[in-house]
Amino acid sequence: MRIRKTRESEIGRLMEIYERARAFMAETGNPDQWGLRQWPPRDLILQDIREGNSYVCLDGEDRVIGTFYFVFGKDIEPTYRVIEDGAWLDEGPYGVVHRIASDGSRKGTGAFCLNWAYEKSGHLRIDTHADNRVMQGLLTKLGFVPCGIIYVYEDHDPRLAFEKI
Repeated sequence: MRIRKTRESEIGRLMEIYERARAFMAETGNPDQWGLRQWPPRDLILQDIREGNSYVCLDGEDRVIGTFYFVFGKDIEPTYRVIEDGAWLDEGPYGVVHRIASDGSRKGTGAFCLNWAYEKSGHLRIDTHADNRVMQGLLTKLGFVPCGIIYVYEDHDPRLAFEKI
């Protein structure tokens, strides 16, 4: 597998992957995180691509099998400025991964993407819904530490915040 920036021409494939991810989340006990609002919207993904923050994971035949948002910097995620019931491990520059999804065709795609982002940043933050047990298990397996609760602007639902340094 390999990672590269997303091309705008791949938007249709990304929307297929997100549709599959919503179905998977619903099947595994997490129907609300993305399902209620058909998250993420196409316009947001196009914005991510145009800003250079959208990435795809390719299999050995250069087929897009996963996607995610990644950015690195100082205080880059506004929803991470306030954390309840805990604290971040480090206040230095960090990377953020959002909207990570795979088509389910290859085991380990999510881990591959998260490990790539961590290698690029050395300090990574991510959040997930309390019902997303699959993602929580993956984050724990990869050495992420639960840090507290944050709230996303899109729906004001609490999210479990994780960090790896």
